[in-house]
Amino acid sequence: MTAPTARVGVRSDLEDVFRQHYGQVAGVAARVLGSRDQAEDVAQEVFLSFGRSSVPAAEAAGWLSVAAAHTALNLIRSGRRRADREETVASAADSVTPDVADTVLTLEDRSRVRAALARLPRKQATALVLRHSGLSYAEVATALNLSPGSVGTTVRRAESALRKELNRHASSE
Repeated sequence: MTAPTARVGVRSDLEDVFRQHYGQVAGVAARVLGSRDQAEDVAQEVFLSFGRSSVPAAEAAGWLSVAAAHTALNLIRSGRRRADREETVASAADSVTPDVADTVLTLEDRSRVRAALARLPRKQATALVLRHSGLSYAEVATALNLSPGSVGTTVRRAESALRKELNRHASSE
């Protein structure tokens, strides 16, 4: 069996980077979007971009996480999300039918949080998503080119801004 040859324009290390980081990239996107299907689409787009980039493989983790967060936030901001995205999650539990009112409130709350997150400044939203996706302060700092000491401040400010956005839009409804 011969070794696979890289296609023209595609990085030779793409498969290794993909195998190592796919779960992380899809996880970041899923936390932003609330949809595993859309997260997989975002992950595909991110890896295609990485495949055309000159980012060193050693820096792939941070670059891919930031790209996943940005791409997912852009998807929300652009309004291209599917209307039934969260309904699929609710319909997945066929064996137990939750109270319809609780389900509707939960879906509305998630939607409000995602919309408010999309209104935050990009760096704050990205830091918040990455930190709540399980990245350490050091990993968030590296990914966003911040000092490790400023990550906590950025995340706290993002959380505060998110609360203000949620309260502001709740009071205007």
